[in-house]
Amino acid sequence: MNDRHKLLVTPLPQRETFKRLLNYAHPHWKWLLVAFFLLAGGTAAELIGPILVQIFIDDFLTPRFFPLQSLMVLGLGYISLHVLSALMNYSQLLLFQKIALRIIEKLRIDIFEKVERLGLSFFDTFPAGGLVSRITNDTEQVKELYVSVMANFLQNIMFLIGVFAAMFYLNVQLALFCLVLLPLIVVIMVLYKKFSTTYYTEMSEKLSELNARLNESIQGMTIIQLFRQERRMRKEFEEINHRHHRAWFKSIKLDGLLLRPAVDVLAICALVIVLSYFGMTSLTSPVEIGVLYAFVNYLDRFFEPVNQIMQRLSVFQQAMISAGRVFKLMDYDERGPQQIGNEDPKILKGDIEFRNVTFSYDGTKNVLNNISFRVREGETLALVGHTGSGKSSIINLLMRFYDRSAGEIYIDGSLIDHYRNEELRKSVGLVLQDPFLFVGDVASNIRLFDKKMTDNEVESAAKFVNAHTFISSLTQGYSTLVGERGGTLSSGQRQLISFARTMARTPKILILDEATSSVDTETEAVIQQALTNMSKDRTTIAIAHRLSTIKHADHIIVLHEGQIAEEGTHDELLAKKGLYEKMYLLQQGADKMGLTHEDGLNMQKG
Repeated sequence: MNDRHKLLVTPLPQRETFKRLLNYAHPHWKWLLVAFFLLAGGTAAELIGPILVQIFIDDFLTPRFFPLQSLMVLGLGYISLHVLSALMNYSQLLLFQKIALRIIEKLRIDIFEKVERLGLSFFDTFPAGGLVSRITNDTEQVKELYVSVMANFLQNIMFLIGVFAAMFYLNVQLALFCLVLLPLIVVIMVLYKKFSTTYYTEMSEKLSELNARLNESIQGMTIIQLFRQERRMRKEFEEINHRHHRAWFKSIKLDGLLLRPAVDVLAICALVIVLSYFGMTSLTSPVEIGVLYAFVNYLDRFFEPVNQIMQRLSVFQQAMISAGRVFKLMDYDERGPQQIGNEDPKILKGDIEFRNVTFSYDGTKNVLNNISFRVREGETLALVGHTGSGKSSIINLLMRFYDRSAGEIYIDGSLIDHYRNEELRKSVGLVLQDPFLFVGDVASNIRLFDKKMTDNEVESAAKFVNAHTFISSLTQGYSTLVGERGGTLSSGQRQLISFARTMARTPKILILDEATSSVDTETEAVIQQALTNMSKDRTTIAIAHRLSTIKHADHIIVLHEGQIAEEGTHDELLAKKGLYEKMYLLQQGADKMGLTHEDGLNMQKG
């Protein structure tokens, strides 16, 4: 991970994190207010119960005075309070959770939208598994903050305030003694927060590493099994998993020490104080049994919410760390190149010109050096060269996935910077060597760019690229389900569907990135016919390994180490007897020997 991405793992201050979490709750403030009042009512109803018991003991049981009407009112009041408390607590819990789920829904949409807006340079260096972990695991932890922590904290804090109010009502002096316990509880919380922040940050990062390795292993399972690397990959996965386990275990030991055990010690101390007080008081004056019962009851009720708060501190800390990671990603600004200026030119012809363009992915080593060429409207330009010569980099710049280091790129006479990304992506069609299909059916993949496309329009696009025949032969035709990345289809079938998807937009400029390099000879004939249909009357730039497929290109550029080594037509380049001729002859020889065209190029490069 580079230095820029290290910023994503540095902790965000928890005060700032908590403030931003509250901002997400702000749109729901009215319903939160209703839930808060229900919470207050339910807590108050629950707290009045022991006082009614104290009244019964001291005013009726101890003097053996049992007026029926008064006792019935007292009993009905006690039962009513419990029923009312149960109803109000159920309602507030339901309301808090409903609000929490809506907040998390909005948060997940926001972070996914943010990731979609990041430039491709970000995805080149940041592991996909780490992103998945932030969007799923981390937001799930934040959900627990809203669902089980905030409502619980509010309820228990209000309960604690109510308990102290009731204690002061019963005995001011003894309540003041119990107040001494509050600073000790705060000290325990501060210590827990200090150590748990470090442990949970480490734990979250190890989980991201775990997801990244898992994602990489699943994507590359074919290679792992081909080279029999299962044991090595298992060992590496085991090491990452063990580091995650150690981070978890540290947090568990901290929880075991500073959560319930420490609070239980304070609870015992408080009980000793109360019993000692009433014991000493009994030596000089009679003890009110009802007050003793109520005080011990409140003391027990006081430490129960403290225990609940302490136990949820671990969830709170995990959620705050996760929320900080989510907000770090949302704040990260590595967007792709954007429009400059207020002009809004349209691509009507497809005339392309590169002027002295230089480009580097990492800012240190150039992959393109002073590249200049022009493709006029309706012409076909072919780019050839060894792997790493800069062919795909030219395409990346033309699609404005990356920004050039120097030079200018023009489309229809306007600087590429002046175009909106929407206009570029709509008017420039890109077909990759390894087409990406999404889970769904064939029709949904073709109408990917325009969900309003009719079935007839989908079928017309497929017919245009010669894909209709094979699609019709599928079990359910255009409704046939496509597996992840199109794994249920052959490479040629995936390519034809990607052709149909591209041509459904009727682009002015067509870019073909080695579109025939991974298909068999029989399918290649179908694809070549499709390419001929697609290239007609539109500007086309084709990257090709098979030089036989670009003989009829209007212009061919041979790239070598990021520079233009040769250029001209097929015949002109052969006549020069330079690099292109060597590549062509080696490919012809490779064909005769049964080697791939890529093997031929690599032989020449060697």
